[in-house]
Amino acid sequence: MQTRATPVSPSSLERFNAAPAEEAVATLLTCLDNRHWAERVASHRPYPDPPSLLAAADEAAYDLSPDDLTAALAAEALPPLPEDMYAAAHTALSAATTAYERRFGHTFVVCLDGLSPGEALDHALAGIRSRLTNDRDEERQVAADELRRLARSRLTDVLQGRGELRERPSTPHTRRTTRSSSP
Repeated sequence: MQTRATPVSPSSLERFNAAPAEEAVATLLTCLDNRHWAERVASHRPYPDPPSLLAAADEAAYDLSPDDLTAALAAEALPPLPEDMYAAAHTALSAATTAYERRFGHTFVVCLDGLSPGEALDHALAGIRSRLTNDRDEERQVAADELRRLARSRLTDVLQGRGELRERPSTPHTRRTTRSSSP
């Protein structure tokens, strides 16, 4: 369920539907860095409405192969912290993510939409601590769900004009962040 206040612009969906295939795929790759997922979602255009596009994106994310999921998780970056956050928070998150990566072999991913910077930090730290107790298979499912939520959030941003149809950046890892929609 989306709780965003900004309405979806019909022109954003129309532009996405009308974009050349490679442009649509490039835009989708900014949402989830997996070519199979992006091509699958782009190949079903035109979408009649944003919920149809989001449902197709969700379905394609649920169907990621184990190798595709591994590659998509590898492309993700750590959750950002506010610049003015105290050093202890950076240290705590750094230590927790190092332990997580050592245990599970991929970056910790978490969707922080709708949370203030302070809430995002608390949510990320609580989530990582909780998820460190998961076994590998359980955590892979949780990480896949968080990745799907991130892709949905990023795609919603594109549809709401907070992102744009664009060519894929040349340095994918620098553009990949989990983020809060809060200002």
